[in-house]
Amino acid sequence: MGLVTDSAFELLLMLFIIITFIQSGVDKIVDWNGNVGWLKEHFSKTFMGKMVPMMLGIILVLEVVCGVLAIGGIYELLINDNSALAIYASVLSGLTLLMLLFGQRVAKDYAGALTIVCYFMVVMLGLFVMIK
Repeated sequence: MGLVTDSAFELLLMLFIIITFIQSGVDKIVDWNGNVGWLKEHFSKTFMGKMVPMMLGIILVLEVVCGVLAIGGIYELLINDNSALAIYASVLSGLTLLMLLFGQRVAKDYAGALTIVCYFMVVMLGLFVMIK
């Protein structure tokens, strides 16, 4: 049980990443057309308006990879006491959130951008703790 308590922060962060990104990825898969339609409207007055399906696909892949890395991170933490995959999951999650933040700022959805900043802060705090 010592390993779980010693790695509790990292394990909880990985669960946070899994819940956040796997749920979001599943939502994009289940309701692809609804997401594309909503995002086309969201970005209609920006230079990104015509790139919505491609951007959504890229974000979908990144979200799933973040979630899978976080699952691997949990495994590595518990089995090998190794945080490398957890760190990779956190870094990629941060980069993915920055992409989402950029999109919200371009669309001038400042409330949406603020929400993403909250997720980003959690991930960056976790990364800071893991690297220190």
